[in-house]
Parts: sequence; C-alpha cells; structure tokens
Amino acid sequence: MTTLTIGIIGAGRIGRLHVDNLRLIPQIRIKSISDVFVTDQLKAWADEKQIEVVTADYHDLLNDSDIQAVFICSPTSTHATIIKEAAEAGKHIFCEKPVSFSVEETEAALAVVEKSGVKLQVGFNRRFDANFRKVRNLVQEGTIGTPHVLKITSRDPQPPGVDYIKSSGGLFMDMTIHDFDMARYIMGSEVVEVSAHGAVLVDSAIGEAGDIDTAIITLKFENGALGVIDNSRQAVYGYDQRLEIFGDKGVAQADNVRETTVEVSTVDHVQKEKPLYFFLERYTQAYIDEVNEFISVCLQNKEVSCSGFDGLQAERIAKAAKQSLETGVPVQLNQLVKAK
Repeated sequence: MTTLTIGIIGAGRIGRLHVDNLRLIPQIRIKSISDVFVTDQLKAWADEKQIEVVTADYHDLLNDSDIQAVFICSPTSTHATIIKEAAEAGKHIFCEKPVSFSVEETEAALAVVEKSGVKLQVGFNRRFDANFRKVRNLVQEGTIGTPHVLKITSRDPQPPGVDYIKSSGGLFMDMTIHDFDMARYIMGSEVVEVSAHGAVLVDSAIGEAGDIDTAIITLKFENGALGVIDNSRQAVYGYDQRLEIFGDKGVAQADNVRETTVEVSTVDHVQKEKPLYFFLERYTQAYIDEVNEFISVCLQNKEVSCSGFDGLQAERIAKAAKQSLETGVPVQLNQLVKAK
C-alpha cells in the first residue's frame, strides 16, 4: 500500500487529537468519523478537517470497503467489542488504552485479532517520548549495566471530575496503567509480583466514588530487579513525569519537560520553570510519533512495537495492583484471581 484510508471511532478529545496528527501525514485519507452524539458542531468540525462522512454508527465505518484501518477512541467499555468486529471486517486497528477493563475480554479480543491477521497497536503514547525511549535504549545497550531499581513518578496536575472517576476503571486501570506499561518497556522484563498501597488524600469525593487518588506500587521483575511507582491525582506545580533506572554500572534519569531549560540564580533564589501543565502539552510529539508508527506498520507490513500483548500485560498488572490493595498482600501475576 502507498496510501491508507482511515475511520475514526469516537470524536472526543483524543479522537480529535488523532485527526489533527493524522492530517500531518501525506499518505493518509480520513474518510469517516463516528460518534454517538452527532451534532452540528461535530459536522462543522469534520467539514473543516475534510472528513467526508460523519455518522452515529461505527458499523458504517467497518462496513465501508474503502476504509483500511480504524482508530478506536470511544469509551473503554466499547473497545473489546469494536476490536473484534473491526478485526473480523479486516481493518487494521489502533486502540486507545486500556483494551478493556477485563483481562478475559482483552484475551478474547486479541484471539480474534490473531486469527484475522490484522495489525493492532495499543495507544501507550509514552513509549514514543524521546526522553523515555533514550533511557530504554541505554538500558538495552548495557550503559547502566544490570538494572537493579526502577523508579517512576507520575502525578496529574488536577483530578478529573467525579463522573469520570466512576467510569474510569479506577486509578490503576486509568492512570497507573501507563506506568505499568512503562515499567515493562524500560526494564525489558516482565513483572512477576505487585504490591500496592493507596489512599484518598486529594478529594474525598474520589473516595466516595469508590476509588483512590494517591498510590505507591512496588514491583518485582522476572530479571530480579525491583520497581517503585508513585501516583497522585494532584500535583499543584504541574504534570509531574519522571523516571530513573539504577544499575550496577550507573543510573539513567528522565526529568520533567519544561517550556525552557533556563534557570535563574540570584542572591535570593534559584528558579526554573514549572513542568508543562497538561498531558497534551507534555506528550505532543509522542502522540504524533505513535500515529506515524502505526501508519508505517500498516503501509509497510511491519511488526507493531506496542502490541495487544503489551496492552494485556499492563491490564494484568493493574488487576494485580487492585487485588493487592484490597487484600493487603502482594500478588503474584501467575496467581492473579480471574474475574467472576
């Protein structure tokens, strides 16, 4: 293939972001977009973006023989069903994280993808951040020697609304899942044990909705290394995204991204700029690079670097973290309790 015709399922914030990034790629034609709420505003926006078809039914995209690939940007509860239907329709698939809220549903969807032979890329955009990718490369090249300890800090600038919390799948599945994927990606080893502690320290309404807003998770990896993740729904100074990996020959760190690297030192203070405030600012280029990767995979028939299996493993770690939080004991991944 030299060109790719795409359909977008879900016209929310992330769906529209992918449209803007896809329009930067010359080989792409975005033919259709579907959303359960088709408004005049959506039609006007689609017309501005030169999207030919706006529909309330995503099946119109799956039944369109022109469309070769779809981006699934709808709510998580719909992902597994749409993945299976898209795979059966022979469409390549880019799906936002997580694949589903159920390990069993994800496994079933991946089985259909495997049988159909289509490509499936999961939207763990942080893998495409240049800083994190550099750290991974240093680990793979042996620059820091044998990894011993991985530390990941991931804190949002402010919590989402309670309505979102109720449908998010919980902190581990919604937020920390990025960090679980990053832990596997950086370490290059599978997680074998998870221990999680959580609290409601930011907003009592989050606790009333059945979730936590602050967490510490410890990981044990197959290669013997250890990991620590800390999360908060509110860092008042901005979007806090850092990691460090320590090995027997050294350490590699990725710091926060700021608008500039200027640091001012006077007799009164040393000052530098706050981290970029929101994930759309922090990961602008990563979002562009991940869709470029997917298009390249489809056009050149390459292997996906962020696969359905990666999505499944991150979900399994998230489930283990929730189980550990509820039981108060570490959870072995190979002994994860199946959903009833």
